Amino acid sequence: MKKLLLFALTLPFFAQAFVTPPQDPPAKKIHWYTWEEMVAANAKNPKPIFVDVYTHWCGWCKKMDRSTFQDPAIVKTLTQDFYAVKLNAEQKETIHFLGSDLKYVKNGRSGYHELASALLDDRMSYPTTVLLNSKYERIMISPGYKNAKKLMRELKYVTSGEYEEEED
Repeated sequence: MKKLLLFALTLPFFAQAFVTPPQDPPAKKIHWYTWEEMVAANAKNPKPIFVDVYTHWCGWCKKMDRSTFQDPAIVKTLTQDFYAVKLNAEQKETIHFLGSDLKYVKNGRSGYHELASALLDDRMSYPTTVLLNSKYERIMISPGYKNAKKLMRELKYVTSGEYEEEED
């Protein structure tokens, strides 16, 4: 009798395990790719690319990290629909991309990275987000701090394909 009662009590839990497919828990933070990691992932599974161009000394960049990039809707969208890349505009490491070596360029007391300069059309301001399609064609450059609401509008512009309609 005890075994039958135990079976009856545990049956709903076992049935639930077989009926409901397991769900991945929602991401709690953005998976930031390096440029090289993104290129490798995009070759296997093409997606739009979100590039956060920043510097280590930029206060507004740090504010976006603490606020905008912590918003659950932003985290979900960037994780599911984009390859999110953090690009330090002053990094010293060479980036190999499409057969070229993009390097740090000394300029006065500091300098800039050639990839950041190319992505931003030489308009070096931080933070700036750059949205690319999966073929590395630029969709938009968006300078300045953005709260979650404004950034989400830009992300939806890309995921909806609205930018493709404007090119016609």
